[in-house]
Amino acid sequence: MLRKALVFLCVVLPLTATAQLPDFTDLVERQGPAVVNISTTQASSRNPLAQQFPNVPEDDPFFEFFRRFMPNQPGGPREFQAQSLGSGFVITGDGYILTNAHVVQSADEITVRLTDKREFKAKVIGSDRRTDVALIKIDATGLPVVKFGDPAKLRVGEWVVAIGSPFGFDNTVTAGIVSAKGRSLPQENFVPFIQTDVAVNPGNSGGPLFNMRGEVVGINSQIYSRTGGFMGLSFAIPIDVANDIAQQLRTTGKITRGRIGVVIQPVTKELADGFGLSKPVGALVNSVEKGGPAEKAGIEAGDVILRFDGKPIGSSEDLPRIVGATRPGSKVTAQVWRNKATRDVQVVVSELADESRAQRGGGRGQKPPVVAPTVYGMSLSDLTDTQRKELKVEGGVFVGEVQGAAARAGMRKGDVILAVNNQDVKTVDQFNQMMGQFDKGRIVALLVRRGTNSLYVPFRLDPGGN
Repeated sequence: MLRKALVFLCVVLPLTATAQLPDFTDLVERQGPAVVNISTTQASSRNPLAQQFPNVPEDDPFFEFFRRFMPNQPGGPREFQAQSLGSGFVITGDGYILTNAHVVQSADEITVRLTDKREFKAKVIGSDRRTDVALIKIDATGLPVVKFGDPAKLRVGEWVVAIGSPFGFDNTVTAGIVSAKGRSLPQENFVPFIQTDVAVNPGNSGGPLFNMRGEVVGINSQIYSRTGGFMGLSFAIPIDVANDIAQQLRTTGKITRGRIGVVIQPVTKELADGFGLSKPVGALVNSVEKGGPAEKAGIEAGDVILRFDGKPIGSSEDLPRIVGATRPGSKVTAQVWRNKATRDVQVVVSELADESRAQRGGGRGQKPPVVAPTVYGMSLSDLTDTQRKELKVEGGVFVGEVQGAAARAGMRKGDVILAVNNQDVKTVDQFNQMMGQFDKGRIVALLVRRGTNSLYVPFRLDPGGN
């Protein structure tokens, strides 16, 4: 009897596991026709020899040799066409299509091919490089359209499906799971990416990411790769973010985003301890724009923004997204942590300019005399009058050589310490006196001016300086 029971288990369990695998066939059959292939061409002038010998500059003598003696190779520039491939999906029956901005960027001609092999020339209604979303239009009617889902309801581990044209292979279907939500990527402050392990390759860009209900929950946009091909890390733009961009492009032709005029940094465990927070949450304000919305609302450097417009700020990456999604002119409540207590302030959000402004550094000024190293691993000196004028501060302490505890904390030569736990520092003597009030091993937050920026550095007190 025991042997029969064991055999029974070995047979039934694999069948049960197989029965639980998802079936994507109906989803693909229903939604596949709304996914399109997008190809673009861009005219450019380039010397043909430069393509064959990319490592030989045109002013090199060898380049002139190749131009003269290689047969059938005219040396002057000539017109050629660069081509690229991507994907998209139809959102209205009269031909509006969502895709990535980088798919159609600088394109002279855009061709959209449907699953029934019909081809249309498309025009760009608008694109937004900050979110990598573009809205294009073809002259057609009665097109199949996708349905939108709610990315907020996605759960990590949930099955998702991508349809697109990797390497030009139309309507390729790949599947996987949601690996994470709310991912932040470098230079992408306004998109809480959906991370998946769905196979996405060049040509999938702009294609839809579906949940198992056949609803679009994202636009496949980027991959993380060391080789240029898929390595298990794909990132999609949530469809609610993309749809908001599309609606603005369609109705106004431009994108408006909110701003409040602060420079922020993450709250680490050490900084949270220094500010008296129970856990590292929120966005730490390290500088406030003079005359900006935050300053007018009473937000100060050293505040930790915990909530904005009723939405929690779990990490510093959340604040730009939430503020950016707030309509300019709106008056909202921001909850800040200051002096170990919360307080609410009213902020009138202004509009974020589309053009970025380059920061200019101040002059070097007179180098102050360096005094003996302190017990905290830094050689410090008072600021000169010239430096105070350049930095537009009333005081501060110049950091010379750095070693030991200071180096471990991340201090650098040339930093200027402006405050200790939000208490202004004007001289070296005052700094040493303030630091001497804390117990050994205590973490304090140093407000530091570094170049043209300010930041907080969590500093663990180590009287030995090593």
